[in-house]
Amino acid sequence: MAEERNLRVTRTGKVVSDKMQKTVVVAIERLVQHPLYKKGVMHTIKLKAHDENNDAHVGDIVKIAQTRPLSKDKCWRVVEIVARAK
Repeated sequence: MAEERNLRVTRTGKVVSDKMQKTVVVAIERLVQHPLYKKGVMHTIKLKAHDENNDAHVGDIVKIAQTRPLSKDKCWRVVEIVARAK
């Protein structure tokens, strides 16, 4: 039972906004192949994540995990800060 709880979806992305209180916007980029032209295309999605201590700042690389809905469009939380911005 304890093993199942740890199987949450995690993503790694870059913080693009930290102007809200206890919330950061994380951009996640992934390379996908164009269906017709077969060329690599970057797809970017932006997710809002809960940052309890306001530790993450713009440019940081963070790891986020999916959680229960915390607000209208926030259902992720910051697990750790992988790398700080220079």
